[in-house]
Amino acid sequence: QVQLEESGGGLAQAGGSLRLSCAASGRTFSGYSVAWFRQAPGRMREFVAGIIGSGGSTNYADSVRGRFTISRDNAKNSVYLRMNTLKPEDTAVYYCAAEPVQWRIGTSESDYRYWGQGTQVTVSS
Repeated sequence: QVQLEESGGGLAQAGGSLRLSCAASGRTFSGYSVAWFRQAPGRMREFVAGIIGSGGSTNYADSVRGRFTISRDNAKNSVYLRMNTLKPEDTAVYYCAAEPVQWRIGTSESDYRYWGQGTQVTVSS
């Protein structure tokens, strides 16, 4: 089992940047694929970005590709989401999720067993 805790959310202006962190405790983190999801008010939770256990492969939602970068440091049991060129529509609660499958990046909520509590990101225009 792994416990996840997000940090780094906050308020940013449109065009600005934020970096989210997801710290994991518990089992060997390199054995987990990790993803970021987000949920805006009144909307379904959606996949944002994912990364396999080794960090060698990533996947992004079309809405964030080219603006967001997911990375990980398995020595620190952490995954990061660098968000550049933020837009008001990026406003949401961002969640970190993990699944003990090293080589597959799921894009559905059901693909992930472990979830953090979320961190709020608000982008003002």
